[in-house]
Amino acid sequence: MRYLDMQTWPRREHFKLFSAFDHPHAGFSANVDLTTFYPVVKQRGISFTVAIVYVLSRAANAIPEFRYRIRAGKVVEHEIVHPSVTILANQDLFTFCTIDYVEDFSLFAAKAAEQIAYVQEHPTLEDDPGRDDLLYMTAIPWVSFTSVMHPMQLHPADSVPRLAWGKFFEDGDLLKMPLGVQGHHAVMDGIHMGRFYAEVQDYLQQPEVVLGEG
Repeated sequence: MRYLDMQTWPRREHFKLFSAFDHPHAGFSANVDLTTFYPVVKQRGISFTVAIVYVLSRAANAIPEFRYRIRAGKVVEHEIVHPSVTILANQDLFTFCTIDYVEDFSLFAAKAAEQIAYVQEHPTLEDDPGRDDLLYMTAIPWVSFTSVMHPMQLHPADSVPRLAWGKFFEDGDLLKMPLGVQGHHAVMDGIHMGRFYAEVQDYLQQPEVVLGEG
């Protein structure tokens, strides 16, 4: 982790502007193409939840702005950020599940399976106190949404990006899925979210590279 130099950071004026907003988060939703990725995941018997959490985490870690966090008016850059995911537990209620991100998918999948099993037996709605090296993620598998809004604290607004994916749908010969991205506008813009979508789609087109040869 390192602190950015706020005097030389090119984004300092944008940071100053949007940090003063009552609701500084911005975001949008777009469809990603699963046509190549999904059959490989199913053929290998991989959990789609684990696979997509990995893809989103890998894409976010590749873009510095998704690793920026605001602390007391300053900005830190984490070397690695980790997914904190909602997992369905009992009685239609969810639990939070934080998974350590590693680039090797087989290691990530093993960690994810272990942690998901644990939180399903020991549900919790708490993340580690004071921890901000996270990516908040959630699945909405019942709806092919066209927009999504996340609950969040506003005073002050935290700077953890929010990611959500929805129900698959067919578009001609293609299989698509809505993906929502929300971030603190003081540290990221639409161009950075656009790069995130491009990174995600690139990974989805290369499942053997991303998930390993199997």
